[in-house]
Amino acid sequence: MLQLKLISKNSIAKALIRAKHYRLLNEPWQAESICRDILKVEPNNQDALLYLILAITDRFGNESTSSSSFEAKELCASLEKKFERIYYQGIISERLGKATLQRNTPRAKYIAYEHYRTAMDFFEEAEKIQPEGNQDAVLRWNACVRRIEEFNLTHSPDDHHMQPMMDG
Repeated sequence: MLQLKLISKNSIAKALIRAKHYRLLNEPWQAESICRDILKVEPNNQDALLYLILAITDRFGNESTSSSSFEAKELCASLEKKFERIYYQGIISERLGKATLQRNTPRAKYIAYEHYRTAMDFFEEAEKIQPEGNQDAVLRWNACVRRIEEFNLTHSPDDHHMQPMMDG
């Protein structure tokens, strides 16, 4: 069986640049591989964790997303900053919504809506603790609203939500 080779610690900074580069080139598999190599050497490298989460979510819609979305969510728990843990959970849900819209199934729009609403909940929570000058959660929340409006997404009419009681 073939063995993976470890990279040296002094090559990590350059490897992170390459991972970002491959994501921008729309080669998330290569970025993911690089991040996994970095994490073998530095398991708590926050930049590698973030890039890995993004690389995994870049692949949503192209492959089975159930196991990869589970892994991405697990990786969020390793992020040190609470804002990032919450914010990137929102990114995962938003990208699941986008991937769901690519499916040609009768319920895709309803499922996508639920993913976008979940993302918006995460972004609202992240907004409450966002670092000063960081409006990323607001920008993502607004993008979700625009996507919901663009595709006329709504919750499923099959959902049986309790209606509020009316007085009188």
